[in-house]
Amino acid sequence: MNRKTGFQLVALSLSIASALLIAPTISYATEQGEQRREAREIRQEGRQGARETKAECRAGDEKTRPECRQDKRETKQDAREKGREIKY
Repeated sequence: MNRKTGFQLVALSLSIASALLIAPTISYATEQGEQRREAREIRQEGRQGARETKAECRAGDEKTRPECRQDKRETKQDAREKGREIKY
C-alpha cells in the first residue's frame, strides 16, 4: 500500500467517524424543535380556548367579570402546563 492510498484511507475513516458523532446531535436538535413547536401550538390553542371561555361566561350572566377573568386565566394556565409536559 502506498502513501497516497494510506492517507486516503485515514481521511475516509476520520470523516466517517465524525459523521457518526454529529448525526445524533442533529437528530436531537430536530426532535427538540418539534417538541417546542407542538408546545407552542398547544399554548396558542389554549389562548383561543380562554377567549371563548371568557366570552361564553360573559354572555351567560351567571358570573361576575372577575370570575370570568379567573376562568380565562385557569384555561390559559392549563394550556401552559400541557405545553411544559411536552417540552420537558
